Amino acid sequence: MRYLPLTPSDRQAMLGVIGAKSIDDLFVDVPVQAQLDGPIRGLPNHASEMAVERHFSTLARKNMTASHHPFFLGAGAYKHHVPASVDHIIQRGEFLTAYTPYQPEIAQGTLQMLFEFQTQVARLFGCDVANASMYDGSTACWEAIGMAGRITKRTKAVLSSGLHPHYVSVAKTMAQYTGDTLDTAVPELSAATDSARLLDAIDGETSCVVVQYPDILGRIEDLSAIAAKAHEHGALLIAVVTEPVALGSIKSPGEMGADIVVGEGQSLGVGLQFGGPYVGLFACKEKFVRQMPGRLCGETVDAEGKRGFVLTLSTREQHIRREKATSNICTNSGLCALAFSVHLTLLGEKGLRGLAQLNHALAVQAADRLTQIAGVKLVNDSFFNEFTLTLPKEARPVVRALADRKILGGVSLGRLYPGADALSNGLVVAVTEVATSEDVETFAVALQEILA
Repeated sequence: MRYLPLTPSDRQAMLGVIGAKSIDDLFVDVPVQAQLDGPIRGLPNHASEMAVERHFSTLARKNMTASHHPFFLGAGAYKHHVPASVDHIIQRGEFLTAYTPYQPEIAQGTLQMLFEFQTQVARLFGCDVANASMYDGSTACWEAIGMAGRITKRTKAVLSSGLHPHYVSVAKTMAQYTGDTLDTAVPELSAATDSARLLDAIDGETSCVVVQYPDILGRIEDLSAIAAKAHEHGALLIAVVTEPVALGSIKSPGEMGADIVVGEGQSLGVGLQFGGPYVGLFACKEKFVRQMPGRLCGETVDAEGKRGFVLTLSTREQHIRREKATSNICTNSGLCALAFSVHLTLLGEKGLRGLAQLNHALAVQAADRLTQIAGVKLVNDSFFNEFTLTLPKEARPVVRALADRKILGGVSLGRLYPGADALSNGLVVAVTEVATSEDVETFAVALQEILA
């Protein structure tokens, strides 16, 4: 039986209520030239479910999957091994169905998970408090800029040239409608960051300075001096972390004076997933908590004195007056936040530090091997699991040639910064625990042949 919830008489009754004679009357505002005049050319009118599955499986086999070939892509999305137990736990009914925690008495599992997630993010980032997650890293970054503007009553944000260009793009899009001014720049292929530029740009009109850590080229810098200069002028320091595994080895931004720390949590538990859904991380100093976007779960006790959890703050338009809402992001990435929390819980502090050490060791091995190739130079003097190389020729066609050899060999800066000729030979390479020594050697041999 086909699933047809409405009968012809049902449709006619509905059309009669709205004063339309037929379904076609509902489309009178669509220009005739935009309407189909018959079947879609090249597409069969119908096919069986089995035939459609077979057809799309055939198409899918043409893709080069991340799991079956040497993989060195990064630049904000990283391939890590996600234990099978993560997927098993997040599919338990207690978590999968109790999604929106409006009624705490029937959503204690969800609320407790989010409370633990907040604790993990706050500790990882070195901050006092974290929210229950956001959509992704780029929107979390913009929300931090907006939050800094509310706190300082200023509209000038200084963005590091090392901030991911996609994050910058999101901020520029939103700033068109808020009146914020963004001071941005394109990075240089140098081991030195643009900290001098940032320090010079901070003045009495600055709401915040936004710095990625590690940055888009993989460089790592002490943020203390920037934090001190920002605070001296009444501005805030926002740190952006796109690779949270790095914080298993390097000092957290909060320890260096960052007021707000945001980032992308995809690395832990979530997987690449063709670009989403991901999970935004957001933490800050406690004194700013009431300006923090999103929602916050808190711990309490019930009438019998038993430990329980509630939705403590939810600064969304449905709960408070619209003009008082701190964000138009109304929810959190609940299932992805759960996956992040489960993975981090399984690792524990010791496991996270061990994973970080393994990532760094493999990245060092890869950097040493790749720079043995004539004309290939390492830009970084510090990095975690991602670094930038300069090649003796444009990187984009090299990446394409590597892909033709079934090697996903990094992200070209020419792709990230189209039109920036000075960056066209730059290649960002990420090396995580899923890359083997054999993968590195395969990559190096192929790169040497392509560059010859």
